[in-house]
Amino acid sequence: MSGLETSKRPLLEVKDLSVSFGGFAAVKNVSFTLQPGEILGIVGESGSGKSVTCRAVMRLLTAAARAEGRAALDGRDLLTLDEAELCAIRGRDIGMIFQNPASHLDPLRRIGEQVAAPMIRHLGIGKREGLQRAVKLLEDVGIREPEKRARSYPHEFSGGMKQRAMIAAAIGCQPKLLIADEPTTALDVTVQARILELLKELNRNTGLAMILISHDLGVVADICSRVVVMRHGEVVEQGAIDDVINRPGHPYTRLLIESQPGRKSYGTAGSQDRAPPLLRIDNLSVTFPAGQGLLGGFGSSNAFRALDGVDLEISTGETVGIVGESGSGKSTLARSIIRLNTPSGGAIHLDGQDVGALGGEALTAFRRRVQMVFQNPYDSLNPRLSIAEAVAEPIWRHGIADRKAARKEADALLEMVELPSSLRDRKPQQLSGGQCQRVGVARALALKPQLLIADEITSALDVTTQAQILELLMRLQHERALTLLYISHDLSVVSSLCQRVYVFKAGRIVEQGVAQQVLSTPQDPYTQALVGSLARLQSAKRTPYSQTVATHAT
Repeated sequence: MSGLETSKRPLLEVKDLSVSFGGFAAVKNVSFTLQPGEILGIVGESGSGKSVTCRAVMRLLTAAARAEGRAALDGRDLLTLDEAELCAIRGRDIGMIFQNPASHLDPLRRIGEQVAAPMIRHLGIGKREGLQRAVKLLEDVGIREPEKRARSYPHEFSGGMKQRAMIAAAIGCQPKLLIADEPTTALDVTVQARILELLKELNRNTGLAMILISHDLGVVADICSRVVVMRHGEVVEQGAIDDVINRPGHPYTRLLIESQPGRKSYGTAGSQDRAPPLLRIDNLSVTFPAGQGLLGGFGSSNAFRALDGVDLEISTGETVGIVGESGSGKSTLARSIIRLNTPSGGAIHLDGQDVGALGGEALTAFRRRVQMVFQNPYDSLNPRLSIAEAVAEPIWRHGIADRKAARKEADALLEMVELPSSLRDRKPQQLSGGQCQRVGVARALALKPQLLIADEITSALDVTTQAQILELLMRLQHERALTLLYISHDLSVVSSLCQRVYVFKAGRIVEQGVAQQVLSTPQDPYTQALVGSLARLQSAKRTPYSQTVATHAT
């Protein structure tokens, strides 16, 4: 790594890169450079060309794609290399962390084997040494009990642990460049902060150059020295991160900045005089069996308590937030309210009615009054139905209208959530994530519910799309007098959206109160840790690039 501070040739030079799929131009004349030891951010919405650009650099595009221009690593144009030369570079000189680690880890192979595989292939070491190095790498990326975890399979890892395992596999051959494609999307704020800190440590300690792809400017500001802003396949702005964020020159960059969570309030003030409770939860517990014996029985020692003595109230017309890390019980609570989970203790009351005791027509009426929008819209919509049919289905199934009238009502609902009529006969897989989430909202509103439960509905969406969905929710809440239970791990969204908040940890409520008070002056150590992680991301404390390079020089 000697001479980094005097090196003038970029490690990576992308010049006039264009990528097309048939007649569609996905990337148009993109140019940027990356210096040794630098961390460069590429931001933009879904479809802006961020990931396609970096996949083109690595030559990981489908056979139908056509790439033109120049992408030179240490002076070698990657676009002109043959397959054998590329295979020698990918995994050795360039490592990549993908957005969804679960889809890039082999479910049938142990974690240690997958971390060792690139080193065995590229470094020519034996399997035994590869596994030993894999254990050390797992320890380096912060996985506890690395020897034990190296023998685990991917399904035994949490999302954050899977991401760390992918980082370990990507850095094992000590590459010159690491490309991280949305490595923290949909992760809890505390896990996100730890992953970003890990990437910064790798950069500080080894001088590893990185490209970070993200739609979150807060994440990019925390770790990158320069940023490239893309829209519709083109670079609209690039420069030093402080200059771009504090003095954006392009209207789209300004839109991205203004759409960041926490930049605006969606009406959190609320009334000081709360209405009577619409939903009341008393001492609710939910227990799941953790394992099953050969004879089909479950022992009490194997029971996992997902909720433990939860008390909660939501008043009519109120917006209440539920926050906490993955596994804290947030979604279990939501599924218990709509009777997808059976409580092991306690009670849930809606307008004084015991929800657990409802049956027949009373249960059908309850399901009309309480609706839920799920985190992944693609999983919650029937892939065989058009979006108009998906919205119309609950209307005619509940006998509110016949199929023809239900379709007419569905068209009106899709117009209400601002989806153009040209999309109404498309299937869910033909829509973007934000469009599909709008369909989920329309479907949930089809039965005119009193209480709408939104479970992590913006966690994986672009910040601009996220802002649009939140604006839509607030507008619909006022127009339809909705009561809203908003579940999220994004504290900045909850602070700007909700009047009150409950903080969950390990199935229990550890803190509750007025949202802005709880999240600005938290009292419980766990809430303080959550808020602290968010503050670190928003503070964007960075080491100037010139100091970073000097630190890496030997």
